[in-house]
Amino acid sequence: MEVMIRQAKMEEAKELAAIEAACFPAAEAASEQEISERMHAFLENFLVAELDGKIVGFIDGGTTDQPYLPDELYHDITLHKPEGDYQTVFGLDVLPEYRRGGIAGRLLDGLVQLSREQGKKGVVLTCKEHLIHYYENHGFVKYGLADSCHGGATWYDMRNLF
Repeated sequence: MEVMIRQAKMEEAKELAAIEAACFPAAEAASEQEISERMHAFLENFLVAELDGKIVGFIDGGTTDQPYLPDELYHDITLHKPEGDYQTVFGLDVLPEYRRGGIAGRLLDGLVQLSREQGKKGVVLTCKEHLIHYYENHGFVKYGLADSCHGGATWYDMRNLF
């Protein structure tokens, strides 16, 4: 049972939204409409993890000229800059029953590699405190508290600059 990392397809928006809903609290999860809008804007930045023909996780994010992830980018797709210098991570989602098997790391590493190939200057994201160490193990550096109130949570800026 080999996990395959591949580009997402437009027709998978509903399935990805269901995975998002299973992975994030309602206040933080993107809706099916938001996932679909994001896919229309930057499908090239959606990777999925597939196991035996089933999508078990995905990673996505827009691009920006800023070395951080502003909250506005989550809600205003027009702020996505296809030629931006920095790849963001909006969500790294793996269904709970498939966690702790390296799938999230493969998705994250896949997006980092894709970003390098696209000539980006780095990958930026925000995460909760308990995930800082995880992202540090994947080459990210903590830059302190993020200027984010997404979903009412406390977030930290993380960057993997090339």
